[in-house]
Amino acid sequence: MRYTRQNKIVELIAGHEIDTQEKLAEYLKKSGFDVTQATVSRDIKELQLVKALAPSGQYKYTLADVGARQATARFVKIFKDTIQTAAHSGNMIVVKTLTGCANAACEAIDSLEFPHILGSIAGDSTIFIVVEDQQYAPALVARFQDLLKQ
Repeated sequence: MRYTRQNKIVELIAGHEIDTQEKLAEYLKKSGFDVTQATVSRDIKELQLVKALAPSGQYKYTLADVGARQATARFVKIFKDTIQTAAHSGNMIVVKTLTGCANAACEAIDSLEFPHILGSIAGDSTIFIVVEDQQYAPALVARFQDLLKQ
């Protein structure tokens, strides 16, 4: 439930200018999540959200810049708790996650800054990753599987 809720938070802050915990809680409640202010506060801390200037001139919650984020134990935990399988074909990797967790797992993959990944796209339970060259795909899948075993 926590990963699904945090996944929804990432989606909400990407699509709306949310500037307070109360507003974020309202959006979550409209999305079917029964949350308290304390839960929202914990989620903001765990997701490492920051406030940044939006195009409207107001501040809003956003994910910290990738360059500023560190590969923390939190991202490894999200990775390990949500990813079920990873396989490759050519320069593409397909990762299967628990239902509703692909965005959170994809954010973990992006934050862990694995080398040779050009980009990733997350659905509900699937992540599609494009790798620079097919020679790197097997090693990346092996690294994913090693992380899952830890």
